[in-house]
Amino acid sequence: MQQVASQLGCSVNKVVYWMDKYGMKRRSVSDAIYQLSNPNGDPFKIKKIASIEDAYLLGLGIGIYWGEGNKRNKHSVRLGNTDPDLIATFIRFLTEICGIRPEKLRFGLQIFSDMDPEEALNFWIEYTGFGREQFHKATIVTPARSIGTYREKTKHGVLTVHFHNYKLRDIIVSLCRDSSVGRAHPWWVVESLPIEEEMTR
Repeated sequence: MQQVASQLGCSVNKVVYWMDKYGMKRRSVSDAIYQLSNPNGDPFKIKKIASIEDAYLLGLGIGIYWGEGNKRNKHSVRLGNTDPDLIATFIRFLTEICGIRPEKLRFGLQIFSDMDPEEALNFWIEYTGFGREQFHKATIVTPARSIGTYREKTKHGVLTVHFHNYKLRDIIVSLCRDSSVGRAHPWWVVESLPIEEEMTR
């Protein structure tokens, strides 16, 4: 409304008056900011599930986020883990099912104080195949813990994958809730073939 008022050279109150008169709905501030930041629409596109492989990856992605994702952060999809295979699977879920362009992903690294930061960073760069520019410049370093099986599992540190978009975050959280109560979702429908035919191909 402030933008409209500025463009027309009138007060915000006048814009409010005419919007109310003609029953024009207002966007929330967050919605307005979102549209300004994404003038071409959402920077993601949920894929319609068209095969058993798609359905399997969708289920894995939901399960991984449900168990390991950061649900407290309401502004972005965020997940941290030490397991390279789990990280790779979640990245596939984000890019193949959620339609996020790979270059839009960002990564943060947390290591213990007895690890070599450059060695850990190079491991994840090589493993994920993403450029150094997509990794945060600052690596978080925490005091080393006791050695043992846990220490062995974290020899490359904890990598956090995140995509700054509250709308996609809310969608994924809603998918987790739907799964918890056994509620079907339109995206889960296998469109191309009946499941029996798909399974016997």
